[in-house]
Amino acid sequence: MARATNMAGGRMVERVHARLAARRAVQTGFVTPPEPRIMGSFARGRQLIAGQFQFAGFTVEARDTSIWSLPIPDPRLDADLHGFAWLDDLAAVGDPRARARAQGWTWEWMELCGRGHGPGWRPDLTGRRLMRWINHAAFLLAGQDRAAADRYFAALAQQTRFLLRRWSSAAAGRPRIEALGGLLQAVLALRGFEAQVPAVIGALATEAERTIDTEGAIPSRNPEELLEIFTLLTWAAAAISEAGRSPQPGHLSVLERISHVLRALRHADGGLGRFHGGGRGVEGRLDQALAQAPGRATTAPGLAMGYARLAAGRTTVLVDCAAPAKGRGSENAHASTLAFELTSGRRPVVVSCGSGVGFGPDWHRAGRATPSHSTAMLRGISSSRLGARGRYAGLMTEVPSLVWAQQETDVEGLRLVAGHDGYERTHGLTHGRELRLTLDGRTLIGEDTLGAMSAADRARLDAVFAKSRREMVVEVRFHLHPDVDATLDLGGTAVSMALKSGEIWILRPTAGGAERMQLTTSAYLESGRPRPRPTRQVILTGIIRDYACHIGWTLAKAQDTPTTIRDTAPASDGK
Repeated sequence: MARATNMAGGRMVERVHARLAARRAVQTGFVTPPEPRIMGSFARGRQLIAGQFQFAGFTVEARDTSIWSLPIPDPRLDADLHGFAWLDDLAAVGDPRARARAQGWTWEWMELCGRGHGPGWRPDLTGRRLMRWINHAAFLLAGQDRAAADRYFAALAQQTRFLLRRWSSAAAGRPRIEALGGLLQAVLALRGFEAQVPAVIGALATEAERTIDTEGAIPSRNPEELLEIFTLLTWAAAAISEAGRSPQPGHLSVLERISHVLRALRHADGGLGRFHGGGRGVEGRLDQALAQAPGRATTAPGLAMGYARLAAGRTTVLVDCAAPAKGRGSENAHASTLAFELTSGRRPVVVSCGSGVGFGPDWHRAGRATPSHSTAMLRGISSSRLGARGRYAGLMTEVPSLVWAQQETDVEGLRLVAGHDGYERTHGLTHGRELRLTLDGRTLIGEDTLGAMSAADRARLDAVFAKSRREMVVEVRFHLHPDVDATLDLGGTAVSMALKSGEIWILRPTAGGAERMQLTTSAYLESGRPRPRPTRQVILTGIIRDYACHIGWTLAKAQDTPTTIRDTAPASDGK
């Protein structure tokens, strides 16, 4: 109840400031005509024109219906609508029908919300909206008369004044950087706000240094969120430079630190690891942002934001080697410790299921659990646990207290030895994982161990056995990308994986470990799609005996797969 009251009070304050911002004089135009920086999706733009709306995991088909007349089954839908990211998609189409939709819906927003009404008067949403309106100004103003243009500039000025008052009320981190990023674009672009530019430049640099730690990481450990912050700061630095000013040294230092981390989180296909609520990132955005980054194009050594990277030949392996966020700020954290993803050239092979946040609360929760990741686990038990009720509902309340990782390179390849104690408190078990990638990138050798390491751990495990009187099953899961064509082979002792590139990978358990190998169903949770994509997963199972279970496995290219392949087949997810 208190939380709902605080939220309602916050909305009232924002509404008052929005109305106060509307009372000042109207600005008349841009200092210089802005250039678009944001890439949209042509396919999503065409769907919007056809009346197919996909926002926050909900799909509505309503031809000739205003975007502001859609039903709102979830508050996240409001954020998608009032942030105006859909304007990028219509601008990507750019034809007269797309422009008519964009202009009609934008001017309708002014009519419905211009006096401080609606949920869009939140500092982070206002920042997102300002960036879109300014970046696509030419698209929005094409063919408009003077009265419509005056109304547009009046609305821009109102939102700018609102952010000058309220940017600091945005939540720390990405929301506040979004608010300041939009405010910076506005004070640089609009006549009459020149005096505000130095203060906003300084505030953005200060907030960037506060948000990004000295290693270039963020607390959520969400790679895509880090990319979005990086993109916002890159656009801001470019706008400052184009205005004949200089970004502050702290701003540039943050960009350089983030760039080193993002290079370490980049798969061979240019996408990011799908961990802790993040996806692979908008196609091309990572490469575009890295190309504009200051400093040397180097990769962070060792662990980057808690992730290990093994890269050889055409193969990259990303491994989550840290505990997830805990408590406040862990709404999208995943129980993915020691999970890995593998990409070969342009083709993801082993993946995480991904974030289910766009597919409703059940998928959101399922996507965060350990079974949705490519790692070892106790059957039915995640390595980190969510709070079930009260103020901790949906937050990570139990995470591993100790996670370790060591990387080395020798004549045989790249080696990672890592472990965590996520099952120690409840079962007396520690998970250890060893991965070795050969120097040619053709073979990944793995071994997973769940074992009781000390006398106290063995006593705790004995107590669990005595209470349950059941076998304790260990599962090692390998979730496959939907484009992978997987079949059981060699009498059920191997799984063959055919990629669209023509490569064949084969997964085999090593002798004396797994007692069963199963190829079964899975789901690939991909932002921007109306529903989860069906896919497959391989599960190796073993039984804990003598206080431990060891399961070894190899994932290798078939011998007749060439080292270099001309990969021209399109990828279904745009990669």
